[in-house]
Amino acid sequence: METITSRMQAVQSPIIPVVGELIRTHPGTISLGQGVVYYQPPKEAIAQISEFIEDSENHKYKAVEGIPPLLEVIKTKVGSENSIEVNSSNCIVVTAGSNMAFMNAILAITNPGDEIIIQTPYYFNHEMAITMASCRPVPVATDDNYQLSPEAIAQAITDKTRAVVTVSPNNPTGVVYTKEALREVNQICRGRRIYHISDETYEYFTYNGIKHYSPGAFAESNEYTISLFSLSKAYGFASWRIGYMVIPEHLFTAVKKIQDTILICPPVISQYAALGALQVGVSYCQNYLSQITAVRELMLNSLESIKDLCRIAPADGAFYFFLKVDTKLSDFKLVERLIQEYRVAVLPGTTFGINEGCCLRVAYGALQQEIAAEGIRRLVQGIQETLSS
Repeated sequence: METITSRMQAVQSPIIPVVGELIRTHPGTISLGQGVVYYQPPKEAIAQISEFIEDSENHKYKAVEGIPPLLEVIKTKVGSENSIEVNSSNCIVVTAGSNMAFMNAILAITNPGDEIIIQTPYYFNHEMAITMASCRPVPVATDDNYQLSPEAIAQAITDKTRAVVTVSPNNPTGVVYTKEALREVNQICRGRRIYHISDETYEYFTYNGIKHYSPGAFAESNEYTISLFSLSKAYGFASWRIGYMVIPEHLFTAVKKIQDTILICPPVISQYAALGALQVGVSYCQNYLSQITAVRELMLNSLESIKDLCRIAPADGAFYFFLKVDTKLSDFKLVERLIQEYRVAVLPGTTFGINEGCCLRVAYGALQQEIAAEGIRRLVQGIQETLSS
């Protein structure tokens, strides 16, 4: 009896559990793999839990789209911080993280066999979700610095294309797309009558004065722009599973059907915590950015010593570097060797859609400086010695 359907066989296996098992079997490994932050949620988020508990009605199902106080705070946030006006042409839906928001979007706008354009390197869960929905991910190459190529995107659009996906600040490259490029992609989507799905999970993580821009802020974009946000990174909320999406009003009924079937409603206790976090606001994340920035500089300084062995594209956002290593080793073989022999873990580029050459994603948001310094020392040593052997 076949235990896995052909549809699910087409979906790649998540790489993080695979690398996690390697880490588990090699104690003492420092992980530069998973993209999480080192800090916890604000105390104001935890304080909301007692308020949740006091109301017995909170142990029942709540509205599919989210509790009204949280929706109101989100409306204020996207208006003031993202310049996205929520009005009669669009609406907000609270989700179980931005991954759930992305799946909601894909299921709401596609039929089986439709195409979704993603940028390479891509966020692997996006590619997996598209495949899982029986649609076809269409990877489009970015330029040498992993910036958007609007011309290539336009050329890739067919009569089956339903959306173009952008992730900025980017996972896995750390690149922040320019306002001009995002506007051009958004206008292409408008002209071709397809959706622009904008994943903005890392909106607060930018460096060197670089700014993040929301395509949903562009004039007359509400009818075809789907904006995805998350609390996982900015508020140390990874396990609480709360994100939200701003969608065209005409998709609201479809998204509610999907979310009611899969989830019924986002975890209400997490929504209360999210309410407390968003009431604190962006200043909470900004308090920790100096530490992450210091770790980032430490990483860059260490990687400078192997610039003749690998290329590091400019990365002014998120908390990732994407290395292209000058070796004939496969990226997974190199990842295995780095864990087994040097006790440092990174992720292979193939899981992000890079199938030529050897690429690695290095994450630095989860580490304090001392551990980060040791982790990058091991990585640099491992690359140097592996490539010289």
